[in-house]
Amino acid sequence: MGTPDFAVPTLARLAQDGHTIAAVYTRAPARAGRGMALRPSPVHALAEELGAAVLTPSTLRTPEAAATFAGHDADVAVVVAYGMLLPQAILDLPRHGCLNLHGSLLPRWRGAAPIQRAVMAGDAESGVGVMRMEAGLDTGPVALEARVPIAGGMTAGELHDALMPLGAGLTAEALKALDEGTLTFVPQPEEGVAYAHKITNEEARIGWSRAADQVAAHINGLSPFPGAFFEADLGKGPERVKVLRALPAQGAGEPGTLLDGEATVACGSGAVRLLELRRAGKGGSATGAEFVRGARLAPGARLG
Repeated sequence: MGTPDFAVPTLARLAQDGHTIAAVYTRAPARAGRGMALRPSPVHALAEELGAAVLTPSTLRTPEAAATFAGHDADVAVVVAYGMLLPQAILDLPRHGCLNLHGSLLPRWRGAAPIQRAVMAGDAESGVGVMRMEAGLDTGPVALEARVPIAGGMTAGELHDALMPLGAGLTAEALKALDEGTLTFVPQPEEGVAYAHKITNEEARIGWSRAADQVAAHINGLSPFPGAFFEADLGKGPERVKVLRALPAQGAGEPGTLLDGEATVACGSGAVRLLELRRAGKGGSATGAEFVRGARLAPGARLG
């Protein structure tokens, strides 16, 4: 049970290891692209390649959905970023329950956007964990974890890509232990709980008045999607510019002021260097220096 790219390596590993995949549950195809054609999810596409039965129910909270699920006669359900809550009636059906691969070190960052929130918060590390699902949001006991350091300048996209194969291997390890009867679970600590709420468009605008390390973490945590942004007059009125990577830098000034030709911008304390930017409507990205030259911005310009 999964939907986005993050879940694809796990499904591939399940097939590679010879598990019998009774069914693949994923979100229904959604309209995307310029033509707004219906596009199946990444998991859906792989499942069809594997010849697995694909189900895309709009809800699992009906007797009919439970009956269909029960018909799979599954030993275990593997859930990775499915995008739909599983009611207790579904959680109770597999003989060994439902195992969830979650993209954080629980109990930190329960919820929808754990990878982005870890980077945005300036966490030193993140990871993946396999837990037994309960009715609560990511509250179940954890069996296995693997950790990844969050290096300076690492974006949410890069952390996501590092965790994907790690999660597939961890899930394979969990299923092997389950088959051998050695998989054990430890309840999550009651302290340290944090919720990774869904990212909203409103929080994507860069707040230059914050400290430099917080501004850089905010930018990197929203890269590549939805992309932190500022607005500036680049000759034709206010224009939106996305920043895809940044690092704290030396400098001081009024927050939001461009300090040099390398795209160093003053923050509430310190400054950040904008390393990769993309103007609205432009396909490619540019380095900070390239952006400043192309936009013909001089030190002292204000970025809103």
